[in-house]
Amino acid sequence: MILDSDAYSRIFDNLHDGLYLVSRDRTIQYWNRAAEKISGYTAAEVVGKSCSDSILTHVDNNGNNLCTGICPLANTIVEGIACETEIFLHHKNGHRVPVSVRISPLTDASGGIIGAVEIFSDISNIKSIELRIKELEKLALLDNLTKLANRHYIESELLVRIEEQRRFNIPFGILFIDIDHFKKFNDTYGHDFGDRVLKFVAETLSKNSRPFDVFGRWGGEEFTGIMRNVSLQQLEQLGNRALALVDSSYILLENAKLQVSISIGATLVRDSDTLPTLLKRADTLLYESKRAGRNRLTIG
Repeated sequence: MILDSDAYSRIFDNLHDGLYLVSRDRTIQYWNRAAEKISGYTAAEVVGKSCSDSILTHVDNNGNNLCTGICPLANTIVEGIACETEIFLHHKNGHRVPVSVRISPLTDASGGIIGAVEIFSDISNIKSIELRIKELEKLALLDNLTKLANRHYIESELLVRIEEQRRFNIPFGILFIDIDHFKKFNDTYGHDFGDRVLKFVAETLSKNSRPFDVFGRWGGEEFTGIMRNVSLQQLEQLGNRALALVDSSYILLENAKLQVSISIGATLVRDSDTLPTLLKRADTLLYESKRAGRNRLTIG
């Protein structure tokens, strides 16, 4: 299956959505410029490779690898039925990007299926993130490395949310997050790589957050998420999703795929909470996750 028209290529390369074509055995035949921008992978890096080569390693909401399991692309090729879904692709820099996917079968003149076309759109809250960054930069409330809110901003935001909960009974929860074995990354691969790990985790958290939630860098390898208007169950789901998305991703270092994991302490605000009591409880829950073996969430 080969594109024989430069005109089609020009049209595809001017799309805002990522687009790629695969043959029946799911070998990638074409990769447009938007696909490069969304994924970080150039056409030269993916064309001729198979989905099973684990380049994009699509995962679902629970972190399940779709390339080795129930793959929507493979189903479309087998069944000949178009489908739409939402998945998380692996960006070349390591973080996960939520994308809306539309897949259609490609057929020859006789109607036989010869492959499929997949169009995918970045559905992360990019515009709200960009606006938040600009606002934080003006107020010197931005962590320069990760582009997340800094600790001062998070503390101020928590005080506002505690007062909001007292006056209007609007619940919120926090996620206290720590990168597992971060010192080992720094000691083994150097501080530049350690910075890559921090940015990778930060982008995975921010790009997959709800527009009204806030993630910030608490300090060192610790992050804090403020999740508004959630139940205990919803907070646990959001925390486990962050856990799964980081755990199912990796950072490329030369030819090696280096895994990163996080530990999380999660808790809802209580009527009697002050900022110190809320933070202490979240910190205690985080270290329970650490003591229990890391790469897990403890909620309470």
